Amino acid sequence: MVKRMAGMLAVTAMFVAALGFVKFKQIQTAIGQAAAFQPPPEAVTTIVAAEEQWPATLSAIGTIAAVQGVTVSADLPGTVDRIGFESGRTVREGEVLALLDTRQEQAQLAAAESQRELAKLNFDRMQGLLDENVVSRAEFDQANANYRQSDARVGEIKAAIERKTIRAPFSGLLGIRQVNLGQYLSAGTALVTLQSLNPIYVNFGVPQQAIGDVRPGRSVHVTEKDATDGVEFGGRITAIDSVVDASTRNIQAQATLSNSDGKLRPGMFVQAEVTLGSPSRVIALPASSISYAPYGNSVYVVADLKDPNGKPYRGVRQQFVKVGAARGDQISVTSGLKPGDEVVTSGVFKLRNGAAVQVNNKIRPANSLKPKPENS
Repeated sequence: MVKRMAGMLAVTAMFVAALGFVKFKQIQTAIGQAAAFQPPPEAVTTIVAAEEQWPATLSAIGTIAAVQGVTVSADLPGTVDRIGFESGRTVREGEVLALLDTRQEQAQLAAAESQRELAKLNFDRMQGLLDENVVSRAEFDQANANYRQSDARVGEIKAAIERKTIRAPFSGLLGIRQVNLGQYLSAGTALVTLQSLNPIYVNFGVPQQAIGDVRPGRSVHVTEKDATDGVEFGGRITAIDSVVDASTRNIQAQATLSNSDGKLRPGMFVQAEVTLGSPSRVIALPASSISYAPYGNSVYVVADLKDPNGKPYRGVRQQFVKVGAARGDQISVTSGLKPGDEVVTSGVFKLRNGAAVQVNNKIRPANSLKPKPENS
């Protein structure tokens, strides 16, 4: 009985050992197959890196401001007797915009002129009597003072009448009329805005570290913010503020632009680009080529690689780069690449160092310096 039990245990042990050996071989084979497995190549698009000259520029968001801009208002209180302009019209310097009722002042002027004539006659009479020593010098001086006082009163009333004639202080474009005929105006009541549009200013902030490069005379190119027509306006920096803003550490710069078409209006936001100096040589790539990461930005360069078995294949290697300024769809690479490198432009998010790729350049990502989005 004991011998039979021992034999059965021995047979069972041998069976288990054989089964374990078979499973071990199966697992070992699977591990070998997994190690030798090569995933299918990823479809990507590429571009051959080429060196370009990019101008040294500084970009900033600017605000358009009029060289001259005021709100035309009433100087003295009165009732609007006549309005001589239409909203949105161009006017010339000195053109009459509105007249206030001056009937009371005209009556006062007539009385003052009569008083002046009487004072003038009295003065002339006193002059003759003084020569004949009939009147005293004191009486003559009193007559002279009365005449001068009457003349000054006439001038005062004429000035008041002139101040009730509201004129354009300079040539420019009027805004929307804010008063009506017959309306009583207090002193300082606004009638209409007036802006001089050509030339025109653009004000923008410059970081304090760029103050040495941004100086009067530098060229400035301005594009309307979010504009799709690509119209640029050229000008030059004419003034730089004397202090740096303590909250932003920026200094305000002002450029003067030609605006003959009147497309730029005060208050507009624009993109200002200042030319700083001689251009620099960079490699320009589509922005989609760059893989951004906290430890460094990189691109994937297509190259001929070999797998662990020595078999050649087309794959990518990760190359860390230093990026610079961006222009449109492009971004500049200042170091890390050399001309002639074939760089992946789309699909970088699914790649890893050594991954196999298949290049298909039938459809490429946008790569324009001045993109025009369709849905903007």
